[in-house]
Formats: sequence, structure tokens, C-alpha cells
Amino acid sequence: MNKTENNKAWFLVLPVFVIVAFSAIIPLMTIVNYSVQDIFGPNQRVFVGTEWFVDVLGDPRLRDALWRQFLFSGLVLLIEIPLGVLIALAMPKQGWLVSVVLVVLALPLLIPWNVIGTIWIIFTRPDIGLLGVAINGLGVQFDHTASPLDAWVTVILMEVWHWTPLVALLAYAGLRAIPDAYFQAARIDGASAWATFRYIQLPKMRGVLTIAVLLRFMDSFLIYAEPFVLTGGGPGNSTTFLSIYLVKVAVGQFDLGPAAAFSIIYFLIILLFSWLFYQALLNVGTGEKR
Repeated sequence: MNKTENNKAWFLVLPVFVIVAFSAIIPLMTIVNYSVQDIFGPNQRVFVGTEWFVDVLGDPRLRDALWRQFLFSGLVLLIEIPLGVLIALAMPKQGWLVSVVLVVLALPLLIPWNVIGTIWIIFTRPDIGLLGVAINGLGVQFDHTASPLDAWVTVILMEVWHWTPLVALLAYAGLRAIPDAYFQAARIDGASAWATFRYIQLPKMRGVLTIAVLLRFMDSFLIYAEPFVLTGGGPGNSTTFLSIYLVKVAVGQFDLGPAAAFSIIYFLIILLFSWLFYQALLNVGTGEKR
């Protein structure tokens, strides 16, 4: 006897799709409209085709900001993913301490992004900041407002402190989902801690680590509030990432056409590299299964 499928549940999801489409498609179409026009006033605009795209792609400031963005996202991923996994492995497995650790670990994730930048401004000030005074007290000159290297170190430390807990929580969830039978078999076989991690824990965490890498790449590639509050893109342009450069073009210079073209290119870059990351991680997982 054939059973008829009940698709009434889609009516509950449909309002969400409508809201998302309304809040995403309309702004996207506005940006596309601006990207092919030269706007002189409210009712004065000229169609320019792909002129803004050519200008933006040929802008050396964009290329510099793009390389800075890739370097920042790469460093963040190289630090946060292994560190988050190590924290998850060190977390307690049972007892009341689990709840305490989870709450404390999640605290940085609850702080608004602009407040994060303000906290780290105070924390790293060379005159009154706890970290800034401590580093300068060791005889090392540290000032993120004057030194590009110090600014980079501060921004990366801030990002790692803010978002490593997310990776740790995801990795911990993946570890707790592994059945105890795998660990019992590993103990019977006399497997070392590294062998257990390499052949049991790491493959079983592949799904959550894929999510962690994608989320952290996309978020780090879109970072704006924290470095803008902390450094303003300086000193000079040393921490002017793509989002900060886009805001300078759109708001500072009020070049809506180039800013719209740059926004579309920005979106396509994130989409492309997120897809590449996903395919690479998926292929790694498929290879391990074989």
C-alpha cells in the first residue's frame, strides 16, 4: 500500500523563506543596480555597464586589502582550529564541572562585536592597559596604534580570544557524540592517545570541524567592527581589511557605484572560497572512509 507524502510542514517553513527573500534579494538587486550606474544625484544617473567592475579590479588598494584579508583569515584558521580542538580534548567529560566550563567558555561569544574592540583597546593600551603595561614592563616596546606588527598581533589575539570558544564548543559536541564502544575497542587493542585521536576522534569530528572551518572563514573574511574599533584600519593601512576598505569607499568617499561593484566581487570571493573549503574537506573525509 502506497503512502501519500504529507508536505504540510512546508507551510510552516514558507514564511521564513519569504522573509529571508525579502530581506536579502531586494538589497542585492539594489546593489546590482548601483554597480552598473554612475549616480550624480537622486534623479541623475547614467548606465555604465561593467566600468566600475573594471576600475575596482584594477585598484591596487583593493589588491592590497585582499592579500591582507587572506593572510588574516589564514592565520586565524591555523590558530583557532587546532587550539579549539585541544581545548575540547582537555575539557571534562562528566560531572558538574562540565556546565561551569561550558558557560565560562561561551562568555566571549555573548559580547557584542563593537564592545570586543573597546575591551581590547583598553586592555592593550601601553599606558594603562593590563597587557600593554605588562609587555612594555618586560622591556618590549608595544603600541598597536604606532606599530603595524603590534596592530596585527593585537587584532589576531582579539579574534582568537573571541572565536576560539566557538570552535571548542563544536569540537566538544563532536567528541561527546562518539559512542564509548570505539574507545573501549581502542583500549583493548592498546592504542595510544595519539592513535585514538588520529583514527577515532578526528574522523568522527570531521562534520563539526567542516562547519567550524566554514563559519570561521566566512566570519573572519567579513570582519569589520572589531578591527575598526580597535585600529580604524591603521596604523596607515596595515589593518585595512576588505570590509573596512569597502566602508571607506561607500561612506567615506560616497562612491556608490564602485562600492556596489566591490560588494558583489566581495560576495563572490567569499562564496567561491567557502565552496572550495567545503569540497576540500569533503574529499578528505571521503578519502578517509575509503
